[in-house]
Amino acid sequence: MNYQDTVNWMFQQLPMYQNKGNSAFKKDLTNTIKLAKHLNHPEDGFRSIHVGGTNGKGSTSHMLASILQEAGYKVGLYTSPHLKDFRERIRINGKVISEQTVIDFIKGNKTFFEANNLSFFEMTVGMAFDYFAKQKVDIAIIEVGLGGRLDSTNIITPELSIITNIGFDHTQILGDTLEKIAVEKAGIIKEHMPIVIGETQAETETVFKTKAEQTQSEIYFADQIIDITPDSDLKGAYQIHNKKTVVQSVHVLRTLRFKISEAALKNGLLHVTKNTGLKGRWQLLGTAPKIVCDTAHNKEGLTYAMNQLKQESFNQLHIVFGVVNDKDLDTIIPLLPIDATYYFCKPNVQRGLDAEILKNKFKINQLLGSTHNSVADALTSAKSKANKQDLIYVGGSSFVVAEII
Repeated sequence: MNYQDTVNWMFQQLPMYQNKGNSAFKKDLTNTIKLAKHLNHPEDGFRSIHVGGTNGKGSTSHMLASILQEAGYKVGLYTSPHLKDFRERIRINGKVISEQTVIDFIKGNKTFFEANNLSFFEMTVGMAFDYFAKQKVDIAIIEVGLGGRLDSTNIITPELSIITNIGFDHTQILGDTLEKIAVEKAGIIKEHMPIVIGETQAETETVFKTKAEQTQSEIYFADQIIDITPDSDLKGAYQIHNKKTVVQSVHVLRTLRFKISEAALKNGLLHVTKNTGLKGRWQLLGTAPKIVCDTAHNKEGLTYAMNQLKQESFNQLHIVFGVVNDKDLDTIIPLLPIDATYYFCKPNVQRGLDAEILKNKFKINQLLGSTHNSVADALTSAKSKANKQDLIYVGGSSFVVAEII
């Protein structure tokens, strides 16, 4: 199989949460542990930092990777989902894993995958860990895929665990209260390993403190400690929370004998996009009219994004919007502006919500617009109707953003 055949096989033959939803979620780590043994435990072959949370874990992971690269370390970075190419999930010093490495890994382990019915996410985690171990990275930043306690990445013993924040997302799987969700996220806190919490929340603070006490882990609440943060090339006012989390994490890493100068911290934050290839975070796609895309997709993320929109100057606001079919629209529609023109679309994934259904749901809430056959068509229509002083926002889902960047 060539690279495209290999990726097609991965997507078509194995359940992937991002495409299929809850049916792809595994309720224990049995398969991941079995795969780790099959691969001779690559997770023990490198130092790591584990990053979880509801929002901001991707930006936080990329910021940390950029800073550690500026400090001279060989840095592995595992994140999900990807936007354009599967290989975006697995990088070393910003360079994606090669097509041939992906082909060889799948070819060499395909029989095992099929015999044990591994999920897309399980084998992808195995691929990343195997790659990082063989490439002898100094440190790997590992982003949690979903939850924490039962996530496939949770077989590592990291130098540091990070939980950015807790919000209502994937409630069918993780629980319907912030406390329940926090318990799942707190599953990445390991014995005697420090934990940084990005945002203090009344509903979750005790959960994290209790877990840290049980594991005898030093706990830091970044927003209670960090006041001023350096600039970053990741725009959007909401990044202030992520920057505080990152700065506190750097302070902790220094106590663990990581050599990170103030210059590395500053330059790492200023060059996240260049160093790591991160896209889709308040990304500018065009001017006159200004076009911005953002991957925010739940209540907390969209709250930040909509607050950022309020700080922009424009005559008329155009919003290209699409979501997946398990999205709790009742929690996000109230966040969106009524005085905008909407262009509804369905992201091109199995979980995508039909644009007509989306339009009707918005119409009940007095948010009006038109339906379009694709994200690209929706954006083209928005461009045709916007004047130079208008603003076009594209979002609602990572999959929407992926189709236009």
